[in-house]
Amino acid sequence: MKFLRRCQRILILSLLSLSVLAPLILVSHRLKTITSIGQREFIDDLWSRKRRDIEALNSVGQEAGESLKEPKPIVFEDKDFQSKQGIKSLEFGSKPSKEQKDKRFEDGREKKHSYKETGRHDSNLHGQSRGVRDVEKETKYPQHNRSAAKRDKNARIAQSRSVDYKVKEIKDQLIRAKAYLSFAPPGSTAHLMKELRQRVKELEHAIEEVTCDSDLPKSALQKMKNMESSLVKAGHAFPDCSAMSSKLRAMTENAEEQVRMQKKQTTYLLNLAARTTPKGFHCLSMRLTSEYFALQPSEKQLLEQQKLHDTKLYHYAVFSDNVLACAVVVNSTISSATEPEKIVFHLVTNSLNLPAMSMWFLLNPPGKATIEVLSMEDFKWLSNEYDLGWKMQNSSDPRFTSELNYLRFYLPNIFPSLDKVILLDHDVVVQKDLSGLWHVGMKGKVNGAVETCQDTEVSFLRMDMFINFSDPVINKKFNNKACTWAFGMNLFDLRRWREENLTALYHKYLRLSNERPILKGGSLPLGWVTFYNQTTALERRWHVLGLGHDSTVLLDIIRKAAVIHYDGVRKPWLDIGFGEYKELWRKYIDFNNPYLEQCNIHG
Repeated sequence: MKFLRRCQRILILSLLSLSVLAPLILVSHRLKTITSIGQREFIDDLWSRKRRDIEALNSVGQEAGESLKEPKPIVFEDKDFQSKQGIKSLEFGSKPSKEQKDKRFEDGREKKHSYKETGRHDSNLHGQSRGVRDVEKETKYPQHNRSAAKRDKNARIAQSRSVDYKVKEIKDQLIRAKAYLSFAPPGSTAHLMKELRQRVKELEHAIEEVTCDSDLPKSALQKMKNMESSLVKAGHAFPDCSAMSSKLRAMTENAEEQVRMQKKQTTYLLNLAARTTPKGFHCLSMRLTSEYFALQPSEKQLLEQQKLHDTKLYHYAVFSDNVLACAVVVNSTISSATEPEKIVFHLVTNSLNLPAMSMWFLLNPPGKATIEVLSMEDFKWLSNEYDLGWKMQNSSDPRFTSELNYLRFYLPNIFPSLDKVILLDHDVVVQKDLSGLWHVGMKGKVNGAVETCQDTEVSFLRMDMFINFSDPVINKKFNNKACTWAFGMNLFDLRRWREENLTALYHKYLRLSNERPILKGGSLPLGWVTFYNQTTALERRWHVLGLGHDSTVLLDIIRKAAVIHYDGVRKPWLDIGFGEYKELWRKYIDFNNPYLEQCNIHG
């Protein structure tokens, strides 16, 4: 009896042991069937996701503060800012639309001369602006003088294509798959649709946050093959090519509309950024102003003031409210000069920035050169004798309405004792000695400037871009094919200016422009009509433009230039400036200055 009970107990324990061990044996056998390829795919996907997470964490900035919100997808009107027309949509079977005319010149009848819209306007906060050409380029330049830049650009494009070829191919597969899914009829093959959705999900996971082929997981190639197989099946299941063509056209038009909207937003935000002043610059002005008012009256005087009216010296004028920009102009001019003791700088600003500007040059005297800082509010004759027509300019952009931008037309009145003066914009850098300019033959002209009428140059401009030649007065007095020139670095013969009474002529055209739309774009077209037939051309090496709106200006041309000009919205002191050109401006600032360090202004 005891023997039977013992056998029964052993049998029960054996069955219990079997019920526990059998599942373990079955699971371990199933795990052995997982192929090495599947294991590698899992590890690759896991490592790819971990690596992207690490890169995302490393890209987070160290400075704490409020996060920037992405701008809402709002389509801004062209009238909100001066920019170029958006690139027109390429529609299947449609003809290109005619070039739109400027609405401000429409009078209900046909015009013989079209007044073409352009994105090039007056540039610095008080000078020429050329819009945002890197966002919407419409002008195509020939190979002449720019072949090297184009070869470099083509090489970069070829290299880019070689490193992101697979990524683009995957994106193309996703577009095709989504097109099949979107127009598949309800009664279509459910299994095929499910397979396509699964393939789409796999590929989207594979290229998540991936920009080049080297970031793709190894499993991506196999997933591409699977997707291509599914697309072949879908092609056989839906042989209607016209339906596919219509769907792809609709998707293309939708994508083009989104691109146009994003370009308009980018253009608007770039122009908005160009109008703003960095926080550090505000801080610097406030600190310098407070220090200036703490000085005694005798301590506020700059040195060597007896040289201000000496006509044998080299006189330079700058009209600006930007302290650091003026500092760069002064420092670069003096450091490049062979005779700095003959240089006299006349800085004109407004009463708000006069203390900060004066304090900066009291703390940082210009070596052997002489400098004076003036306030335009001290020119009592400006409001008493002249009609300030610029205040009637119908624009909200300070680049077109600022008084400092129009003071250049009153140079003989501002400096009555001088015979010649070189006017520099505050967004230039002087790289070579300018004393040779004072010996240039003016041929009886008033203005010496670099021309901008060669269509192979990045600074190319035409008269009819800013002047309405459909107006009979304009058409009679001016030739629309006359050569244009640039502000930024100009030599003025003030004696000839007074003899020709050009300031009165400037007021004539300013009043005419306020009465009817004959000019646009700020002070540049006013300069063209005021100094028409009164301008002599300077050699191009004296003044190179484009560093504020074109990233393809050749470094060899920049190195040979006497003056480089950051005309455009991408100023070198702004975050939106071109990085490759910023160092040419920054090297003339000592960023170890305690005031700059206190205001977090870094190089």
